[in-house]
Amino acid sequence: MADPKLKQRIKDGELVLAPGVFDLISALIADRTGFPALYVTGYGTVASYLGLPDAGLATYRDMIERIGQMVKRTNTPVIADADTGYGGLLNVRHTVRGYEEAGVSAMQMEDQEFPKKCGHTKNRRVVPLEDMVRKIEVAVDSRQSDDFLIIARTDSRTGLGLDEAIRRGKAFAKAGADIVFVESPESEDEMKRVADEIDAPLFANMVNGGRTPLLSAARLKELGYSIAIHPAIGFLSMGAALQKAYADLLANGETSADIDLYDFSEFNKLLGFEDVWDFEAKYAEVS
Repeated sequence: MADPKLKQRIKDGELVLAPGVFDLISALIADRTGFPALYVTGYGTVASYLGLPDAGLATYRDMIERIGQMVKRTNTPVIADADTGYGGLLNVRHTVRGYEEAGVSAMQMEDQEFPKKCGHTKNRRVVPLEDMVRKIEVAVDSRQSDDFLIIARTDSRTGLGLDEAIRRGKAFAKAGADIVFVESPESEDEMKRVADEIDAPLFANMVNGGRTPLLSAARLKELGYSIAIHPAIGFLSMGAALQKAYADLLANGETSADIDLYDFSEFNKLLGFEDVWDFEAKYAEVS
């Protein structure tokens, strides 16, 4: 079930800083780093699993299997992307129940038309406000515990303007969303206006190279935000590291001293090999 620590941190007025994780290696490393929450990024998970754009191509089943395993193997509260709820109202109910049963602590759902697209790419369109409000009501009614948080996201800023995004954010809060997420504001002034006008815990998406300015955790807390995710830091840093390491190997025929590598023995510990070895020492078959 959901970890109550995430809700309590928000209630206490903390700024929850969450790095993006996209596979089990990134989740295990982030889990050991000491963050108050982890964010399972849809963009990164779809890229890692399918090698495809975050454009509505992954299904509920694709995501829940990976999210569930990340939750199982970590101890930090998990916030997870759930796209549009993967369909209509019945799908939303099924998604909420599945994510909560998997141990997710907060589920993010957006108001885009299907197929959805990454919130910092172009050509996004949103459903009527009334449709999204109904989805939020279903999501809130479907959860088993109030510790499982519903994050309602609007992608209307890019196509319909900030006024419409704020109007929707207010409606989402009224419908029962625990946290409101206005996606891709385009300046710090816009972010401040969102915080000034929407009376609810707020969610900031800090995408390296995205449409929104990157602000520090301290500044976001000062503005009035409750959660700040950095969804791309994991897969972008991994991409840069792999590109450098593979190019180095091709150029030199071996790994040069220019490449930083995770210690192999520590990586074995990260994955749990010590438990395997202890098991084998106790139960290994005798030839």
